Amino acid sequence: MSGGLDSYTAAAIAKSEGFELCALTIRYGQRHGREVESARAVARALGIPRHLELPIDLRGIGGSSLTSDLSVPRDRDLSATDIPTTYVPARNTIFLSLALGWAEVLEARDVVIGVNALDYSGYPDCRPEFIRAFESLATLATRAGVEGAAFRIHTPLISLTKAEIIRRGLALGLDYGLTHSCYDPAADGRPCGRCDSCALRARGFAEAGVADPLVLR
Repeated sequence: MSGGLDSYTAAAIAKSEGFELCALTIRYGQRHGREVESARAVARALGIPRHLELPIDLRGIGGSSLTSDLSVPRDRDLSATDIPTTYVPARNTIFLSLALGWAEVLEARDVVIGVNALDYSGYPDCRPEFIRAFESLATLATRAGVEGAAFRIHTPLISLTKAEIIRRGLALGLDYGLTHSCYDPAADGRPCGRCDSCALRARGFAEAGVADPLVLR
């Protein structure tokens, strides 16, 4: 649970389907640490009784403008096919591995992640083939899997546009004013409005035909 609108919506969908939720937020040294506050607010709003914040500092690895002093790209063409510097090397592999470990301890067999393969920045670890491969890995790499348990990685948003995600969340009664999306916010937490994440969020609300409550606050 990142505190963004995608993970909020994915969690709400899982809750609506009857899952009992535990939430995992990774504090990985990201410059947009403001999102952790939003993750807490979202977890409270969904009534999640157990919210684990795990510190795994990826700044030592670097390689991304989210974990280093590299400039975050702004005003980028969202139709570009190159992978931007906001890609964090192997991030979702690392995150899912941590979630898998916790799931095994909890004796849970379902992991939900809010990845999207349509309105996103082209990250390789948001694609269906990556998720399928990780599901296979989960069976091979865990005691539970070797003993016959089947883990499932749920991606309820993977084939939805940002507008469709927003509409689904609003239908579930979500308050997107609690969320944070910006990669490079100001010191007071205000979104820059120009990074990929801000641009995709703005386009999603525009296409959904509703105002972004975060802008109105």
